[in-house]
Amino acid sequence: MDTAPVKPAGYDEIEHRVLAIVEELVAELGGAAFRGPVTPESVLDRDLSIGSLERVELLVRLEEAFGVLLPDAVMAEAESPRDLAEAIRVAAPTKPEVIHEIRLPISPGVAAPSDARTLVEVLRWHAETHPERVHIFLRRDDGTETPIPYGALWNQATAVAAGLRQRGLGPGHSVALMLRTEAAFFEAFFGTLLAGAVPVPIYPPFRLDRIEEYVRRQVRILHNAEARLLIAFGEVGRVARLLRGRVPSLDEVTAIEHLSLPEAGMLIRRQRSDDPALVQYTSGSTGDPKGVALSNANILANIQAIGKAIAISPTDIGVTWLPLYHDMGLIGSWLTSLYFGIPIAILSPLAFLARPARWLWAIHSHHATLSAAPNFAFDLCVRKVSEAELEGLDLSSWRLAFNGSEPVSPETIGRFTRRFAPYGFKAETMCPVYGLAECAVSLTVPPLGYPPRVDRVAREAFERIREARPALPEDRTPLRFVSCGRPLAEHEIRIVDGAGHPVAERIEGRIEFRGPSVMSGYFRNPDATRAVLHDEWLDSGDLGYRAEGELFITGREKDLIIKAGRNLYPQEVEEVVGDVPGIRKGCVAAFGITDVEAGTERLVVIAESRETASERVEEIRTEALDRIVTAIGLPPDTLVIARPGTVFKTSSGKIRRSAMRDAYLRGQVERRGRSLGMQWVRLHLQAAGAQLRRFGSRLAALTYGAYIWGLVIAPLPLLWVLLRIVPRGHAANRLVKGYCRPVLALSGCPLRIEGLEHLRGAAPVVLAANHASYVDAGILLRALPVDFRFVAKAALASYPFIGTVIRRVGHLTVERVDPAKRVAVAARTTAILRAGTSLLFFPEGTFFRSPGLLPFRPGAFKAAAEAGCPVIPIGLRGTRELLPDGTWLPKRGPITVSIGAPIPPQGSGWQDVLALRDLVRAEIARLTGEEPILSKRPA
Repeated sequence: MDTAPVKPAGYDEIEHRVLAIVEELVAELGGAAFRGPVTPESVLDRDLSIGSLERVELLVRLEEAFGVLLPDAVMAEAESPRDLAEAIRVAAPTKPEVIHEIRLPISPGVAAPSDARTLVEVLRWHAETHPERVHIFLRRDDGTETPIPYGALWNQATAVAAGLRQRGLGPGHSVALMLRTEAAFFEAFFGTLLAGAVPVPIYPPFRLDRIEEYVRRQVRILHNAEARLLIAFGEVGRVARLLRGRVPSLDEVTAIEHLSLPEAGMLIRRQRSDDPALVQYTSGSTGDPKGVALSNANILANIQAIGKAIAISPTDIGVTWLPLYHDMGLIGSWLTSLYFGIPIAILSPLAFLARPARWLWAIHSHHATLSAAPNFAFDLCVRKVSEAELEGLDLSSWRLAFNGSEPVSPETIGRFTRRFAPYGFKAETMCPVYGLAECAVSLTVPPLGYPPRVDRVAREAFERIREARPALPEDRTPLRFVSCGRPLAEHEIRIVDGAGHPVAERIEGRIEFRGPSVMSGYFRNPDATRAVLHDEWLDSGDLGYRAEGELFITGREKDLIIKAGRNLYPQEVEEVVGDVPGIRKGCVAAFGITDVEAGTERLVVIAESRETASERVEEIRTEALDRIVTAIGLPPDTLVIARPGTVFKTSSGKIRRSAMRDAYLRGQVERRGRSLGMQWVRLHLQAAGAQLRRFGSRLAALTYGAYIWGLVIAPLPLLWVLLRIVPRGHAANRLVKGYCRPVLALSGCPLRIEGLEHLRGAAPVVLAANHASYVDAGILLRALPVDFRFVAKAALASYPFIGTVIRRVGHLTVERVDPAKRVAVAARTTAILRAGTSLLFFPEGTFFRSPGLLPFRPGAFKAAAEAGCPVIPIGLRGTRELLPDGTWLPKRGPITVSIGAPIPPQGSGWQDVLALRDLVRAEIARLTGEEPILSKRPA
């Protein structure tokens, strides 16, 4: 007799309590409102809208409720409440994390020789000079640390290099590193350099169970980088299967333990300073990610200039939790400490997010002097670190707290300084800096020994004429900008206007820079490189002004909102709204959209909130509006209070304003507030009448649907028999057309055909129609008097009746997955056109319920260009309403088929094909009245 597995004693009680805590959090988030009840198997992110930051909150509540200490891995790996219950069952009781007082190095750190030309020479010098000296303290989850000496790192990197060379990898090849903050990253990075190849760090997946989904998003980067090898972690079999067919250059996906090949006395190729040292992909906050190609000379010049600007000394010690795929963590923290020979303690980003106090205690335990973080991290410490966690903390050793990588907030500086001053943090320790990947990492640093300089600027003059006039003391609504200091040694910055001419001091403009750290260009992207490089000056894309020799960042040029002659800065609006109680800090996006009628831009603000009660949401909305008006003197045109997870961010946490603007214009931003609540009230008040009307409408719709399907299905047996009898080709085609005519005539749907004159005497041609419904093919067979063949997806050939029609008439099918079959079909379509037979394509390939033209595939236009045949655009209107996607219930309504004038190809080259595609798509958009959309929307 089968028996159910025996659960450990107390397991059901644990699971029930976990469910109650999860339900409480979900109720606050409003995440499962339309997904049903919370169950033990509910997927945390998909079903319950519990993202990474919400997981942090959930784990804190579970640890407090059960008195346990959950490993950091639970945050990333637990999929459901049942997983959480199991983790709690085996978790250790709560105990203070081990704080190790680290014994300082016996002798001071020693910087690499100033004439070192490459990163490999730097590591080799340290490994030969003091191999046993600790370079990295790598922190584990339990608070202990693994020391990595210089000699050990060199030996492991040499083993990786031997494995790479055995696979034929060397100069001219790139190796992608999909690794977490672990020893394998440092070994793989230098192993790649030792082999002569170029490392390409990419951000690792947060969820191991979603690794395939994650890698799909990395294909574009791997393709651009021409990665020959991907070094990953854990199980990589699924990753390899997914990538090999999608990244042509990729030969292998492997883990470092399968790659290392110890080889004593391996010869190291002598490298040059201008050899590439890494390709770093920018986060894409304002556009597509681009690979920044940096040479050894670029990186070492930046590191040496940083050391001079911040006066690095042999007694300095670093601490970082920043991601190693990001310039501030990779170059600004790790490689800088490597060059200057000072030890560095490294935590994982997950360790910091799970418990921000770990960062502060790492500084305490190492008596660290240098540590950097983005602005949000300082705010997170203020909000999430409890007083109990701070008992005994000493931050007095912290010499410089670099605040960079995102806009620096004067409010954040003030909050952090006040909160941690009792624990030894000094005002002059806060060090706002400015840099970007295109300059390795750093560009400006403020003078040392002073608190951050905050410039109060008169709002009206700045917004109208871009002049940063100092505000009067009595000015109650000034703008405030934080100084990021002066350029590094041998680096220059200038502020230019729209024509590229330098502007005077305290005039805002674009920030351009030059110097030895400037990238050689974007990897395999000469167009993007030319767009930013102008006579040795590189356009940062940022806006700012200079005052008394210091740089003040005011925003991104593309993010600037111009409303009624005023320049508005989204960062300020986001900061103001983010301080409203009930709004998620750092989860606010402000952007402008063009108002053609008004001749200006409209200000739109999207703010996330966990609140769900309509009254509370309205209170939040009112306070946010008041604060915006007080701060900038005018209200936003639209303020949306949205669910958590609505605001798009890059991998480094920057707001993706352009993506938010696109989502808003597509109607993909979910709103909350009074309008939704009023809709529910109206629905309840009108429930009785609406129920009756819906019942009557439903009955009529079902009756009409049954009539139409009877009309369609009844003749099919006879039609199938006749198709088996009549000759293939034209006769079978006429039979199918004869079937379509009476069905449509009896359906009660009036058919209107426009532009028939464009079909006269035009043969052969390519007919290109929009795709809106399953009935499109039948409508076109009825409406078009010319003989043609469809080009349809291969899956249709397997359908019982449709497959027979395709085979007997001679329609073509396209296999989308198999490239070889696609090529064969493409050649066949060209041959058929040249033989005199017209073809009809649905270039969209599929359709969705909502109106809008999806992107057109180029196959139809390539065939037309190669055969020299014109393309006739055809617009279908009404079929989407006749049989909407997602339902099999037809609806009566008018149908219009609009036939456009022939559009001849202008050549057979690829650019000619794309130009033909774009002309046809624009004409079909005009004929249908449907707007082209940028990407496929979910069905």
